[in-house]
Amino acid sequence: MDRGGTVHRAYSVVVFVVLAALDNVAIGIVPPLYGSIGAELAVTEAHIALATTVMFLISAVAAIGFAYLGDRTDRKPVLVAGTLIWVLGTGGSGLAGSYPAFLAAQIVAAFGLGAVASVSFAVVSDLISPKRRGLVMSFWGLSQGVGTLAGTLVGGLLGHADWRRPFLITAVAGLVAMVAYLLTYNVPRGDSQPELAGVDYDERIHHQDLPVILRRRTNVWLILQGGTAQIAFGSLVWLPILFRARAEDQGYSAGTAVLIGSVFATLFQLGAALSIVGGMVGDRLQRRTPRGRALVAAVGVLAAVPFYVVLFFVPMEITVADGAGTGAVVRGVLVNVVTEPTVGLSLVTAVFALMLTSANSPNWFAMIADVNPPQHRGTVYSLGNLINGVGRAGGNVLVGVAFRGLSGAFPPPLNYAVGLAAFQVFFIPTGIMYWLASRTVAADMADTHTALLQAASQTSEQGPDGDVGGHPPVGVEGFAAQQDPGTGR
Repeated sequence: MDRGGTVHRAYSVVVFVVLAALDNVAIGIVPPLYGSIGAELAVTEAHIALATTVMFLISAVAAIGFAYLGDRTDRKPVLVAGTLIWVLGTGGSGLAGSYPAFLAAQIVAAFGLGAVASVSFAVVSDLISPKRRGLVMSFWGLSQGVGTLAGTLVGGLLGHADWRRPFLITAVAGLVAMVAYLLTYNVPRGDSQPELAGVDYDERIHHQDLPVILRRRTNVWLILQGGTAQIAFGSLVWLPILFRARAEDQGYSAGTAVLIGSVFATLFQLGAALSIVGGMVGDRLQRRTPRGRALVAAVGVLAAVPFYVVLFFVPMEITVADGAGTGAVVRGVLVNVVTEPTVGLSLVTAVFALMLTSANSPNWFAMIADVNPPQHRGTVYSLGNLINGVGRAGGNVLVGVAFRGLSGAFPPPLNYAVGLAAFQVFFIPTGIMYWLASRTVAADMADTHTALLQAASQTSEQGPDGDVGGHPPVGVEGFAAQQDPGTGR
């Protein structure tokens, strides 16, 4: 394999996509198994849901430390260590004999997942050129969505009889992916940045760079939008529970209902695959206006709200054989899509809603890379991921409380439908923040472009004694620090 050549780079992108998918599988396998895990460990579903919430939060907090470490040092060892940690935690979850052991294993896994998410984003952003960021980031973001879907499916299909099996299988898959990662290209910082072509760019983040990062107003909106967006997205982890409750309401046994809920939730989230369209549209519109990516994300999340509400309330008539095997239930659900109009309508609605909200993901990734120099990207991503984690954990907890509160007025599954519909209102402030980002992104992109050009010029002119024209080298953070402290410009 030509080291650093086209084939090696393509292989590296594929491995990063697989890693991003697998760490989301590790998260996605838990929700469909809340009842099964709780029953064996002698705790309620709420206790297992709490473990998921804690996992979200710890992963998000750990990501900041790992991202900063990755932005300052060699990123490859950080990613290897992170992958090994989450593999050990996931395997330990499947071997846990008590709730405290399960919770501890999930916490260990969360630390590793934080490293993989934040550091791999910075590496992938250095592998792709700005003009293709939306498209390639859509694949990277899609892999995370596919991983969550795969986790839901793996949890339901492999775990309905033995909840431990999906954890152990996922841990083994993580070990295989880690070995594959050892052969990837060790991407230099700024490798695909046009301003840095032919330059040995070795800038690293410093602790005093945080004010510089936050003075880029686009960063503020990109970080904050995740708080409200992820409250809505966090509520959607209960989608399998809604479909399971619908199946139980129609008289299906608990085991069959879990299978039906997992298959329907997986099938209905296929619209996330259309995030590729959102990335392509963002790339195309970005060539016309710097506001392009932000506007695509804003329109997507706002337009999706009514479709989600319809999805939760459309009645579904499910016709599969109760007590049948996994294969028979899956085939029955697929047949229902064609033969039962209510199921078909739900599928179309879900695919369209998810297509719209999924446009946000690749454009968010791409905008972080657009407005930040290479040595800041992992840290900015991790700050956004922290707010995402808080929002997602909050959504996961609050919607559970809402379901219990609504159960007095609305019997299942109606209480789930009402609760999920109410939480979609959080997409509205998300759309507003993307619109605000569209107003600042052009100036922030121009500032970063200028700073990178200056850093490249001074690096190429640097003499053997490390001086540039009699003055110390000025990196990107140094350049930014010389600007107006009130604006960063």
